[in-house]
Amino acid sequence: MKLQSLESNMSSGRKLFRLGNTINSIDAAKRTLVLSDPILRCCLTVANLSRALYFICDNVLWARNIGLVRDINKERWSLNATRYYFVSLVMNLTRDVYMMAQLMVQRSRDRCYQQKLHQHLNENPDVACVVVPQLDALVFLLIECLKSNPAVALDTVKNLCDLFSPLDRLGVYQTNAGVVGFCGLLSSLLGILSVLKPQLKIKP
Repeated sequence: MKLQSLESNMSSGRKLFRLGNTINSIDAAKRTLVLSDPILRCCLTVANLSRALYFICDNVLWARNIGLVRDINKERWSLNATRYYFVSLVMNLTRDVYMMAQLMVQRSRDRCYQQKLHQHLNENPDVACVVVPQLDALVFLLIECLKSNPAVALDTVKNLCDLFSPLDRLGVYQTNAGVVGFCGLLSSLLGILSVLKPQLKIKP
């Protein structure tokens, strides 16, 4: 009973600290509205607004749990919060894919990369014969881009890990609590790493 009480108090404390996240998300949406790239502007603005709506729903649920608000449908608000969180993650992943595509286009035009690719195909003739050469080149290009831009790779993996939780809650792809917990832990560790090393934080 003491552990359950401690868990409840810690959960309420976390919710209280997250009250300011709604304002932060709205401010972030305002900043992304001035981005010159239309795709990045759309993805990041929708992601930040969805995240703000998620925090609003989350705060309402917190208010209900502590007795500040009573006449609300907890299940409906919880489901809406999960939907907004899911939309935010999907838009962030879309941004990641778009940035990867841009990096791959830029990298493919680099002469140094073209020489490296030619050397790779010459050193692995068996692989090149078995696998479609274009596919082998595409995979090699993707790996090279992610190596030179770890922030994009880190953000993609983090968003994919976060995606398991809303997918499970919405019933789109149900899994067990262990997988969701592991993905949540991995996402948290990647988030801590990006804070400790700012160069690993994706921009914009």
